[in-house]
Amino acid sequence: MTLPARDWRPFAATALVAVVGMGALLAAVRWGWLGPDVGRGDGFCEAAGDGWVKQPANSWSNLAFVVAGLAIGWRAGRPDGRFAATPRLTTAYAIAVTILGPASMAMHATQSDLGGRLDLFSMYLLAGFAFSYALMRVRRAGMGTFAFAYAACLIAGEVVENLDWSVPVVHNGADLAFAVMLIGAVTLEGVLIARRDSLRDTRFGYAAVATLLLAFGIWNLAQTGRIWCQPASLLQGHAAWHTLDAVAAYLLYRYWASETAPTSGDSR
Repeated sequence: MTLPARDWRPFAATALVAVVGMGALLAAVRWGWLGPDVGRGDGFCEAAGDGWVKQPANSWSNLAFVVAGLAIGWRAGRPDGRFAATPRLTTAYAIAVTILGPASMAMHATQSDLGGRLDLFSMYLLAGFAFSYALMRVRRAGMGTFAFAYAACLIAGEVVENLDWSVPVVHNGADLAFAVMLIGAVTLEGVLIARRDSLRDTRFGYAAVATLLLAFGIWNLAQTGRIWCQPASLLQGHAAWHTLDAVAAYLLYRYWASETAPTSGDSR
């Protein structure tokens, strides 16, 4: 039996984004294109150094997202590596995961205001994707629903970010928006699992949620002034948060890729 040929396009597109994104980020950091250090991200424990990368551990740990994105793009080239509902979204997700790497590095490497905004927008890209993809499948809808929901998530995130809210636990409106998108995505995925109209390997889904919860616990305990904060150390809890989130993003992909097409009502 002849196996289907690998589709190189998902990996090639993701690799291109990784190379361009990291190249642009390193150039922007080296020559100060993102603006002056205003202390963005200084609440995540690591003391800013004198080099052109202010927070080395919190910056370079974001390479985990680039690795996760490339791993998704590579596996997406296999016939069983594509989302069943809309295969073309698999590449988009790989790219969204990859972008989070240099975007989050932009904040931790420079502590600039623009770097902080890039970091938050990349978080909305990822969480908004998860929510929109789940909503599309719950409604048995097509790309129009996904695109509308995705745009709404990104706009809502930007609006809430600029409201300057003070929020318990997550501190501000931007992080609240990110959390609400993720909670919404998990809730909708629960609806899909309960519906049982398609098969999926839920072990990957549960592992993704467990990894996110562990990461969130570390994120809380490793902030400035808290029990796991050692500002001068290269072993940073926030760096672990980045790595675990990248692992969760990959596990979420594996969960989506394991899903078979809906048995009925597929309007794609």
